[in-house]
Amino acid sequence: MELGMIGLGRMGANMAQRLVRGGHRVGGFDPSAEALKRIAAQGITPAATLEALVGQFKAPRALWLMVPAGEVVDKTIAGLLPLLAAGDVLIDGGNSNFKDTQRRAQMLAGHKIHFVDCGTSGGVWGLAEGYSMMVGGDEAVVERLRPIFETLAPAPDQGWGRVGPVGSGHYTKMVHNGIEYGMMQAYAEGFSILKHKSEFALDLHQVAEIWRYGSVVRSWLLDLTADALGKNPEMKGIAPYVVDSGEGRWTVDEAIALNVPAPVITLSLIERLRSRDTESYSDKLLAAMRNEFGGHEIKKE
Repeated sequence: MELGMIGLGRMGANMAQRLVRGGHRVGGFDPSAEALKRIAAQGITPAATLEALVGQFKAPRALWLMVPAGEVVDKTIAGLLPLLAAGDVLIDGGNSNFKDTQRRAQMLAGHKIHFVDCGTSGGVWGLAEGYSMMVGGDEAVVERLRPIFETLAPAPDQGWGRVGPVGSGHYTKMVHNGIEYGMMQAYAEGFSILKHKSEFALDLHQVAEIWRYGSVVRSWLLDLTADALGKNPEMKGIAPYVVDSGEGRWTVDEAIALNVPAPVITLSLIERLRSRDTESYSDKLLAAMRNEFGGHEIKKE
């Protein structure tokens, strides 16, 4: 099958490369000349403009967007729209908000262009291991794209599926990332407790390796944690600052809107926000309160 890939950062380029290895013809566009030069060596046909990319394929075309969520997606779609024909398909494989996805699908439907949302997980390991893909869109359109998903997945019948109509793929990936926040926070807190039990002088990398096999808490995330602990057990050179992509926030918003209690995911998001407050005014005020009512000592900076 033929596919145009728009956005050739590390993940987009890896996905395109996996498709080429699977026998698909892939063209690629990226505003970075260096990215275009890199993919040309991987069997992907580079295109210097969106016009050149679309011109590589006959209608009905399939174009995969692997660009940052938000305004960039809208601008890319606006640039593509005059170039597309009825029956073409746009696939958004990024972490877009599902509400934006539904809005975009409705707009494109007026031009008889199909829109498919593909929540994609797998990160930098996807090239070798395959990607987990949660797909939303018209059933017939998704079926038409089946060869692409089967090639990108860990196996043709594993790790991917159409989960529902347009928007459902990004919605499912949003909740997936919320769960990921909670899992990461639990691992981080657990290993921190072990680290602080200084009398045992525990080797955290060893513990992680033990837990990887047969343990109830074994997971791919634990595999990666063990790898990180093996490389840098003291976490030297790493600032205690954790970013978030936005999907954890959206998951918490949805939990509130649906009256679903989600304390673990919510608190894991709060911890990420807390990690960025190097001058915590609230903590300083808490110390001042204790001094006011109990005369407790205040630690000076």
